[in-house]
Amino acid sequence: AGHSFEIVKRLSAKGKLIGIDRDEEALKAAKEKLKEFQNVIYVHDNHDNIKKILEDLQIEKVDGILLDLGVSSYQLDERNRGFSYLGENELDMRMDKTQDLTAKYVVNNYSEEELANLIYEYGEERFSKRIARKIIEVRRSEPIRTTKELADIIIAATPRIKSHIHPATRVFQAIRIEVNNELKNVNFVLHDILDLLDKGGIISVISFHSLEDRIVKQIFKFESQKCRCNEMICKCPPPRIELVNRKPIMACEKEIMENPPSRSAKLRVVRAI
Repeated sequence: AGHSFEIVKRLSAKGKLIGIDRDEEALKAAKEKLKEFQNVIYVHDNHDNIKKILEDLQIEKVDGILLDLGVSSYQLDERNRGFSYLGENELDMRMDKTQDLTAKYVVNNYSEEELANLIYEYGEERFSKRIARKIIEVRRSEPIRTTKELADIIIAATPRIKSHIHPATRVFQAIRIEVNNELKNVNFVLHDILDLLDKGGIISVISFHSLEDRIVKQIFKFESQKCRCNEMICKCPPPRIELVNRKPIMACEKEIMENPPSRSAKLRVVRAI
């Protein structure tokens, strides 16, 4: 929904934009920006449920889909949501504030092994075991409640290495991914939207870290191959898509200067055939 404004301006008079977001605040902001347009439908839901959403709207096929993965700059700026290690706020990290699972629950209830695994897998943090051990040690005395408490624990558990990345960055990313189930459903939703796209329709996916981009790249590569079996007589179904860009589109220096978070954004585009 956050990117709706530029898209809706390009719609024809008969076009329709469906903005899906699990964050009610993001939908509220989009409604304000797009209040002059009557061809927008706002849905408070997860994009993982896109098939059911379109079914309820009695829409079989669409001409284009923009999938914006991960947390938004708006959510990061709202520090009381607990996404950022800056400041001292409640450990929350929920994109959808109606769900039950929070960062506070993950930090205070997951086992040492579970914490170490998710920090390593989702944060690609090499000191994951040391950080998990320190979290367990601290929470034995009292629960970890705020972003500052967690950030301080991470700093204490990791060696001081000269880096432009804050020590808590990868851990906060990992916990956020776990809380919002960000990666587990990317695979399913990408296959779902392939079923929903009309011939010639475009899918654009923006990802903000390597874990997301790797999944998108692998699925797009697989679905665009003419043969996936490598047998003498190929029995593979025809490819469903063609790659519009083989390498991800990255922000230029001018855009990065104007919008620093775009530095990590990668855009992959495919067309249904």
